[in-house]
Amino acid sequence: MQTVTKLAAPAPADGDPATLDGWVVVSGTPSMKTWALHTSSDGSMVSGYWEATPGTYHATYTAYEFVHMIAGKIIITPDGGTPVTVSAGDAFVVEADFKGTWEILETVRKHFDFKVSA
Repeated sequence: MQTVTKLAAPAPADGDPATLDGWVVVSGTPSMKTWALHTSSDGSMVSGYWEATPGTYHATYTAYEFVHMIAGKIIITPDGGTPVTVSAGDAFVVEADFKGTWEILETVRKHFDFKVSA
């Protein structure tokens, strides 16, 4: 059966205070919230919203992520790589083996889709 699930915009007061495996604060005192609004029946795909306040994390990814930025600005720098600046309206992907920093310059809200690696 084919289905379509519309993800409603979450209320700012809702959301789960989040700590993500593989994410370590390296600068400032950022905080994050996650609204996981849909999980595929086999558990391999999770979609929702994520919000974070300014600061810097070092992130280690084990899943593929597609992102559409709603608000904010981030400089994402792969370890040993070239920085990429993303802001509201941008879309990007992060590969499952990514390691590097997320420098959150302005409070971020994004749509996300995680695809767990096979």
